[in-house]
Amino acid sequence: MGDVAEGDGIRVASATGRWVILATVLGSSMAMLDSTVVNVALPRIGRDLGTDLAALQWTVNAYMLTLAGLILLGGALGDRFGRRRVFVVGIVWFAVASLLCGLAPNAGVLVASRALQGIGGALLTPGSLALIQASFHPDDRARAVGLWSGLGGVGSAIGPFVGGWLVDGPGWRWVFLLNLPLAAICVPVALRHVPESRDPAAHGSFDVRGAVSAALALALVTYALIEVPARGASAVVVGAALAGVLLGAVFVRLERRLADPMVPPSIFASRQFTAVNVVTFCVYAALGGFFFLSAIQLQVVAGYSALGAGTALLPTTVLMLLFSARAGDLGRRIGPRIPLTVGPLVAAAGMLLMLRVGEGASYGKDVLPAVLVLGAGMVVLVAPLTASVLAAVDTGRAGLASGVNNAAARAAGLLAVAALPLLAGMGPEAYRDAGEFAATFRRAMPMCAGLLVAGSAIAWWAVRAPLAPKPRPACAMHCGVSAPPLEPERGSRHT
Repeated sequence: MGDVAEGDGIRVASATGRWVILATVLGSSMAMLDSTVVNVALPRIGRDLGTDLAALQWTVNAYMLTLAGLILLGGALGDRFGRRRVFVVGIVWFAVASLLCGLAPNAGVLVASRALQGIGGALLTPGSLALIQASFHPDDRARAVGLWSGLGGVGSAIGPFVGGWLVDGPGWRWVFLLNLPLAAICVPVALRHVPESRDPAAHGSFDVRGAVSAALALALVTYALIEVPARGASAVVVGAALAGVLLGAVFVRLERRLADPMVPPSIFASRQFTAVNVVTFCVYAALGGFFFLSAIQLQVVAGYSALGAGTALLPTTVLMLLFSARAGDLGRRIGPRIPLTVGPLVAAAGMLLMLRVGEGASYGKDVLPAVLVLGAGMVVLVAPLTASVLAAVDTGRAGLASGVNNAAARAAGLLAVAALPLLAGMGPEAYRDAGEFAATFRRAMPMCAGLLVAGSAIAWWAVRAPLAPKPRPACAMHCGVSAPPLEPERGSRHT
């Protein structure tokens, strides 16, 4: 299939529309699955490879680090060279890195392979949503985004169940090898059915310095947070933290001074865009910490098998599957303020209910109510959160807006997994001791819930505009540019 022509638009109900949804959901689900599916395998990985808690944190965070640090560069590459092309390259890269993870002989190789996986995720993740925004008719975009959010959320939520089944069955290595058949389906579907789209105005050099400084800043801060429990406030740890903060400041300065920055500061002129990204950070920090710790709590403390722990979280999947698309439609009708205020509060209540889950916990009385309430909150907030990010900027900046929002979400999960064990007082061997882990879990869950409450308060205070895309800015006409409305631009050319 060729490029999207000006004025064209695919309908969700058409055969092509269904193929586009399938390809983009499969691709994004690979990245989302590996953000959650690994959590349930962590205790078994730790025992088999003889690692401590810090190595398990890096197993999660090496992936999140490269994904968060390079996701905006991946979006820029798609704008320049074609979003479908970069999307497919990302899927192939991700599959090869997954194979390396599955064959890893030790923790060092596993962590390095996870970092490579994150690079593949940074190539495919921004293209997934940008392809939907570029391909579908304007009247169908909200529903397509709702389907993408809901089905993608299902992919993320089903991860613990699939991971548990694989860990208890063929082994934890198949948690990674599972990506190979998914890639084998996704690549031919994308090449045959998904139209290519690109930004015809893309020009100039890529902001490699910005991407590298951002990734290194996250890496150094993450290293400091993870190593403090074992090393204390040593010179190496303090130096890493200070260098990370310094590089963060360098990144901000670069973005302000470069002619074609990775993150144009002008995009944050929209109060709603800034507020929704802060809400995103709070929500995904809480969810990242919750899923990381709960998968271990259910196995180490409550005594569940890996499959049992994954199955325990399955009701969130069912709720997302049934109601996310409808939540997207509801958010479009009433605006994002109420869903983004109520959803985090409901999810926070679910996390607090997890405090009842301890040794010998009953699934029906203790676990199920918590995951049902958490799932209900996720249903309310996920689709409107995604749609409101796109609605906060003009259509031409959808690709950039999606990339910034994805980066905020991934960085939030990364920092939460690094910081929560430290803040809750977990030692390097905590996951081997049920009593110690249970005590620190009880301290961590209120912190996660507090992040959600903070996100809810910010949404109530700052989010106002309805879920309707803004018109293209007048400067596009003054500059003589008439880019097709179905092709999201990177966004820094006409600001």
